[in-house]
Amino acid sequence: MAEAVPQTTTAATGPSVRVPLAAATLVSAVTLSVATFELAMADWPSGFVLLAIVPLMALVFCGCALWSATLLLRIRNGGAKFALPLLIYALTLAILIYAPLQQIALQQNFDWHHKTRERIVARIEAGELKPNVASNKNLIALGDREPNVSAGGNDIVVDETDEGTYVLFLTSRGLKHYFTGFLRVPPGGDPKKFFEFEDKSPSQLVRYDKDWYFVAN
Repeated sequence: MAEAVPQTTTAATGPSVRVPLAAATLVSAVTLSVATFELAMADWPSGFVLLAIVPLMALVFCGCALWSATLLLRIRNGGAKFALPLLIYALTLAILIYAPLQQIALQQNFDWHHKTRERIVARIEAGELKPNVASNKNLIALGDREPNVSAGGNDIVVDETDEGTYVLFLTSRGLKHYFTGFLRVPPGGDPKKFFEFEDKSPSQLVRYDKDWYFVAN
């Protein structure tokens, strides 16, 4: 008599939360990236893209967060793991509200390029670099041969005054002559005396280091 082959049974597995969890992680990561680098992305012409990206990401984030809230109904049968996606969205929202993401990105930009920008300022003061754009007497186009230290094509703005040279390294350049950037003023100089602020004081003025300011018009 043939020996009976024991039948194996597959253990029933509970419902999986991997897809909602992966979606929460991806959406939150992209949302934080956009929020952190929004200022840099505002540079022309990518500013037009940003006008679409920010509202789209807001809709996706809110929609996915609401969807994750419905998963709470499955905690009783599936376990507390179904609360994880909503917790990720809640943590992301808290970071967006309370963490100074753009300030962190600006500080990183300043620290990363500080020495290179100082060397460029020294070359300008020594007369090695001079305005080279025919249509703008205050513009130096560094081009691709120099390190990329300024947004909008690696152009820097200079203002020769009796007290010294003001040098602006752009972090963004938008429509209607809107710009942000790090302004290096001569020793004892006043950033408000930079020629771009003759008609209107800067809308943002933050000191980052000796003779260095973050400005926006």
